[in-house]
Amino acid sequence: MKEKLIYGIQQIGIGVANADKAFKWYATRLGADALIFDDSNEATFMAKYMGGKSRKKRALLALNMQGGGGYEIWQFANRTPSKPKCNFKLGDLGIQFPFIKTKDIYKTFERLKNLNENIISEICEEPDTSKSFYLKDPFNNILKIKEFNSWYQLKKNDVGGVFGTTIGVSNIEISLKLYRDILGYDIVEYDKTGVFEDLKQLNNGDKKFRRILLSHSENRVGGFSKLFGKSEIELIQSLENVPNKIFEDRYWGDLGYIHLCFDIKNMKVLKDECQEKGVPFQVISNLSFNMGEANGHWGYIEDYDGTLIEFIETNKVPLLKKLGININLKNRDPKKPLPNWMIKAMNLKRIKKFN
Repeated sequence: MKEKLIYGIQQIGIGVANADKAFKWYATRLGADALIFDDSNEATFMAKYMGGKSRKKRALLALNMQGGGGYEIWQFANRTPSKPKCNFKLGDLGIQFPFIKTKDIYKTFERLKNLNENIISEICEEPDTSKSFYLKDPFNNILKIKEFNSWYQLKKNDVGGVFGTTIGVSNIEISLKLYRDILGYDIVEYDKTGVFEDLKQLNNGDKKFRRILLSHSENRVGGFSKLFGKSEIELIQSLENVPNKIFEDRYWGDLGYIHLCFDIKNMKVLKDECQEKGVPFQVISNLSFNMGEANGHWGYIEDYDGTLIEFIETNKVPLLKKLGININLKNRDPKKPLPNWMIKAMNLKRIKKFN
């Protein structure tokens, strides 16, 4: 196989101080209750982003089985994670917030409001005419809840998983060489410059920005593509103030959104393409790397502003550890999606009771 395949957004990484509390919140509030792995180990390959040394950590991958990407909840085991040095301003360089899909924006808004969650905006209309609102999780991370019609299965939850993110960049035209040309987000849903009503309730949201929302023309194929579904990337460029870098002088794994991760096939082709386009891989694992009971081959690049983008070529996903039952992707046809029964078997990983 001589081409790369991008199966979709697998997860967004979130650095937290307490992984158990974070998992419970994302499971009970946003339906991400399938615990795909729970890995307590030494993070060695990412030493260059953690002060030059390996660090003990715990990482959990939580998925909403209605479809969309998940949350890699990441906690240092022997270090207190640091907060951003400056208060977040819209347009700062890095991941601003993920998009969480909802099938009923009003129902989701009322449910979270009744749970006394920290909703920080009213329901508003986006430049693409969809409706959305913003909230903060208990760990000070902003999330956008947005209407989106790409579902793997419809169950009782009114929300699904992650289907995109807004990323602050210094130059949209340069950034397109990665997000459009390499990652395949080649459809421009809108490209607008101005002051936006839907942003005004966010810090710095009353300023002038250029925003471009990208989607992909090619349907994702193979692997977990049906589960991850369609996705979007919005790039936002500040035009009235000099943005800060969100992770300036901090470690990967510190508090906040630490990376955006794509599930892919053919790491070598992707690695060569990234090198050619000026975003070379900064970190790459062994061909077979264990993440708890899961296994894969992964690597990281920095976008043109230093935001970390992860790629994972998944080899194995555990289902029943005690019986040694796994989903093995290594020798499958890379363009053939996993059968529905196999994906739905991941419901066995759901956690239904919390203390």
